Amino acid sequence: MMNTPMAERMNHIAGSVIRKFAEKAATDPTLITFANGNPSAVTFPVEDMKRFYDEALTTGYSESLMQYGTVQGFMPLVNFLKERLAKKYSFDWGENDLFIVSGGTQAVDVASKIWLDKGDTVIVEEPSYASCYNIFRCYEAKLQGVPIGEDGIDVEAVEEVLKTNKTVKMIYTIPSFQNPTGFSTIIEKRKKLYELACKYDVVILEDDPYTELRFGGEEINPIKSLDKDGRVFYTSSLSKVIAPSFRLGYLVVNKRFGQNVNICKQCMDVHSNTLGQYVAWGIMTKTDYDAHIKLAQEEYRRKSTLISETLKRTIHPSCKISNPTGGMFIMMFMPDSIDAEDFVWKGIDRGVVCVPGSGFAIDGEKPSHSVRMCYSTAADDQIVKGAEIIGKLTWDMIEGKA
Repeated sequence: MMNTPMAERMNHIAGSVIRKFAEKAATDPTLITFANGNPSAVTFPVEDMKRFYDEALTTGYSESLMQYGTVQGFMPLVNFLKERLAKKYSFDWGENDLFIVSGGTQAVDVASKIWLDKGDTVIVEEPSYASCYNIFRCYEAKLQGVPIGEDGIDVEAVEEVLKTNKTVKMIYTIPSFQNPTGFSTIIEKRKKLYELACKYDVVILEDDPYTELRFGGEEINPIKSLDKDGRVFYTSSLSKVIAPSFRLGYLVVNKRFGQNVNICKQCMDVHSNTLGQYVAWGIMTKTDYDAHIKLAQEEYRRKSTLISETLKRTIHPSCKISNPTGGMFIMMFMPDSIDAEDFVWKGIDRGVVCVPGSGFAIDGEKPSHSVRMCYSTAADDQIVKGAEIIGKLTWDMIEGKA
């Protein structure tokens, strides 16, 4: 019998709570699922994908697309993204560079490789995207949670941690339509967060995969657009705006870190899916890409309105919901008397699946009193029916009938 011990770090990495409930939904097609954080299939540009895959294999690019690509990425796509980010957010390409990565999660891993030593602390929003918690733990970093509210990350709490904890190396934030809450950080707090990072000399890892999916409120520029000294690593993804299967995202860093990114990427997969990059570039440059984005925004606006209005009409008055103006998530906050995991299992018994807040907590064993719902994949009638079931369940549990 093999007795070789695994790396000690594996003792601190837990499986995804989200996956547990998503897989439950996958095995029972009768369940209405709000568990998966997946984009709506309506937003997949399937016909354009067919067109550009065919084009990729029949143009002068075909031979090079079958070979190993460059670490930085397919340069026409890199250049288009630079132009778009400069136009939308005034990104400075004299100071910065852009790398194509295999999904936004790889960008987080690259940034962690570059910055985190054993014992370093990462300030994270809590709740937040737990897969990134695990990435930080893989590099043996410590996690320090700070609250997040309707107007975004609690910058006062961030400053208190920075004052008292000298091991902080990085602040990880999802500023727009955060997963799981749907909250967005207002511009004043983005500015303050950057000022704090400068004052205490730490890095900001800005994870921004939902930014193009705004369907309400005013546009807010990324924190990266404020960056004057190269301390913000900015990442976004094509998963939410084209299709997740491409496994394509991008990482924007100051040029002085470009070689570090290049080396880290070489250690992972050498380069991202070149054929997929060609197809993504075709969709972005040879179709009405802004119309495609608008279609996605309208899809999520309608679904968000449906679930919000149904929940407001049906939930117990002691429960509250977030009010997203973009993205794919809404969160419900229940009284402390309601255990979220118990709530979710009772919901499954009634035909609907969501995810307990413990799936987004640093310590997933602690009691949770919130649930996340992703409204992007369910049909409209399922959204209404599922939200009504959840609403009724809040009354039954609070009144001791369930």
